[in-house]
Amino acid sequence: MNEFRAHFPVLKQWAFLDCAAVAALPDVAVQAFHDYTALLSQNGIAGYLDWAERVRGVRNLAARLINAPNVEDICFIPSTTFGIGLVAEGFPWQVGDNVVLPAEEFPSNVYPWQNLKDRGVEARLVPSRGPRVHIDDLRDAMDSRTRVLAVSAVEFASGYANDLSALGELCRSRDIFFFVDAIQRLGMIPLDVQALGIDALSADSHKWLLGPEGAGIAYIRGEWAERFRTVMVGFNSTVNPWDYSKLDFTQKPHAGRWEGGAYNTAGIFAMGASLQLLLDTGPAAIWSHIESLSDELCAKAPERGLEVFSSRTAGEKSGIVMLTMPGCDPAELLKRCRDAGVIVANRRDRLRVSTHAYNSSEDINRFLDAVSPPCP
Repeated sequence: MNEFRAHFPVLKQWAFLDCAAVAALPDVAVQAFHDYTALLSQNGIAGYLDWAERVRGVRNLAARLINAPNVEDICFIPSTTFGIGLVAEGFPWQVGDNVVLPAEEFPSNVYPWQNLKDRGVEARLVPSRGPRVHIDDLRDAMDSRTRVLAVSAVEFASGYANDLSALGELCRSRDIFFFVDAIQRLGMIPLDVQALGIDALSADSHKWLLGPEGAGIAYIRGEWAERFRTVMVGFNSTVNPWDYSKLDFTQKPHAGRWEGGAYNTAGIFAMGASLQLLLDTGPAAIWSHIESLSDELCAKAPERGLEVFSSRTAGEKSGIVMLTMPGCDPAELLKRCRDAGVIVANRRDRLRVSTHAYNSSEDINRFLDAVSPPCP
């Protein structure tokens, strides 16, 4: 992965082990930003056709990454939260319906569902057992009025990788809509929406996808698009968006109806450059490297007095590793890391180390050296 690593200037200064928060941009994404601003400064609106072609290219890359059945099932979004809201607010609910989700979700995959209370929809939160979200517990929370299961592909505070295949099968067997917050998996572990039976997903690009904040993708299975109530509509939601002189609110029959206004073109360009880098490197190869590094970290951590909270069982582990050191304040450990040029995070009083394909064994050892001195 040395060639991949060479794209990340951040590594000249830092052992950067925090892409589960906000990733550092690769040089190709930075160049894509520059390309857009240069086009805009040199040509203004005269460059629009070139922009539009590049945006179409990025949509194709996103469809390839998740194996979407149709490229038109992809829409661009400004955040994961926005994509979750498209589903939560647009789903054809009836009073008395419910949505089931793990209690350990990031708040952005909880609050939009709880916000449906005044529409008569119940959000049922299912507690984890240690680092795991048990499928039996999710199943037990479902009943005849369960319409949606909403889960993260990987839980942000434990690193637990939900069994999306089994959950997709469960949803299909009960005719339940399967929504996935994919931000902590896309770019880390390969994901195939068709094989996993995912009806919709949402992910900003600023974590494992190695893109900027404010540029992301949502997927909504084609047959569902016209069953949803479209929220945040605008001129670009319609089939003839460029005919400004005629009012015709015939909406696009696909996910493009959610792209109501102007695109974050610069962000989409940069995200596209990172997507191309990931696809060229190969999702399977990326995950193999991440898995190997996280396994190495978990093998070495106990030698330095660290306890591994995250599941390391095959099929449950991810590139997110949660660690504790008994008797040590995680805030103090975080400060030690920063002073040593190591970037990690503190989530729920545990150190969160998140490796990507640009990381190396040297980065792991640098982190371990930073946290090893005994606490006072």
